[in-house]
Amino acid sequence: MLVIGNGRLVTRDAENPFIENGAVAMDGTVISKVGTLEEIRKEFPEAEFIDAKGGVIMPAFINTHEHIYSSFARGLSIKGYNPKGFLDILDGQWWTIDRHLTLEQTRLSAMATYIDSIRNGVTTVFDHHASFGHITGSLSAIESAAKDLGVRTCLCYEISDRDGMDKSRESVMENVNFIKHALADDSDMIAAMMGMHASFTISDETMELCNELKPDGVGYHIHVAEGIYDLHQCLKEHSKRIVDRLYDWNILGPKTLLGHCIYINEHEMDLIKETDTMVVHNPESNMGNACGCPPTMELVHKGIVTGLGTDGYTHDMLESWKVANILHKHHLCDPNAAWGEVPKMLFENNAVIANRYFKKPLGVLKEGAAADVIVMDYNPLTPMRADNVNGHLLFGTTGHDVVTTVCNGKVLMKDREVLVCDVDKVMADCRQSAQELADDINGGK
Repeated sequence: MLVIGNGRLVTRDAENPFIENGAVAMDGTVISKVGTLEEIRKEFPEAEFIDAKGGVIMPAFINTHEHIYSSFARGLSIKGYNPKGFLDILDGQWWTIDRHLTLEQTRLSAMATYIDSIRNGVTTVFDHHASFGHITGSLSAIESAAKDLGVRTCLCYEISDRDGMDKSRESVMENVNFIKHALADDSDMIAAMMGMHASFTISDETMELCNELKPDGVGYHIHVAEGIYDLHQCLKEHSKRIVDRLYDWNILGPKTLLGHCIYINEHEMDLIKETDTMVVHNPESNMGNACGCPPTMELVHKGIVTGLGTDGYTHDMLESWKVANILHKHHLCDPNAAWGEVPKMLFENNAVIANRYFKKPLGVLKEGAAADVIVMDYNPLTPMRADNVNGHLLFGTTGHDVVTTVCNGKVLMKDREVLVCDVDKVMADCRQSAQELADDINGGK
């Protein structure tokens, strides 16, 4: 039994949203009770106790679109790289990196990303992986890192024809085999999807193969209309818009996750809504790649399940929230935009997305929910109440304010110390491996 208490408790449970001096009790992998510190300590006097020291106790974050392998791009300079547009960014940087990744580099990049996630209070990660230099076994390499660090994760491999049909078929099978493995796992800590890059790098032949081989019970995770070229190519080659093409190939549905959705129209939004397909917004990536601003506010207003991700740009969900908040205000010239929509995406819809793949309720502190809890070192300088929690978090905190992270009842970090690995050794191994990757990409030292 584990109790975290002596802090302002934010539950994300509509029936009991905020307790001034609260505590949460965890029994194994689930929450057994939330309440005041006094009543929880009285009921569970023998439980291990973590003192929140007046900070904020809340559900751990969920990241619904991540690229683990991007961790080794930090500080990387590629000879000749001078992008003029999004396609140059993809081929010149990201596809160049993934073509050179070894399985060990994939594993270490996962260790680095999951450590950063733990430090930022993220305990559930939906990753979208690519490593066309070493495809087979790459998802298992990531899974091993997730298991070592105790992080809940949903994995997929990025199917694409960009490096030829043999590798495309190999990437399909990497997904198929790992999906079967994940479906047989009863830990509620690993899940899988059928990963796809984007419409413009996937032929009808590959679409057909995916339709034929995808196991039942899972959907697809695919980038949609992230760049304008994706739309133009689809109109030119297939005489239809991207979402229409995905609909025709049975890609849409309640277990499918569409990343970005920048260049979609009203009709496509209606198709997404009608099929109960999920969408994830990645504001920093969209801005950093100069791709544009998606109609995210409209998606949310339509009732489309729209979550918030980072796309590997950061592992701090609060940072993504801050950027999304100002992006949509700026884009729409509306100071009221994003106030309610983005926290709904982060705290409600991300949980909805995650719970289409994981069994225990996520993103909430209540009896029976997953024991995923964080403590933030935040002492409000103005009164904090149920109705202004989001304002405090948005303007008063960052991911680096997380001091304790618990996932599935296991303490992964306490008082900013990561407890589940030798961080210094992992970082040293990552630096060496990242240098080897850079040397390989740039043709030697």
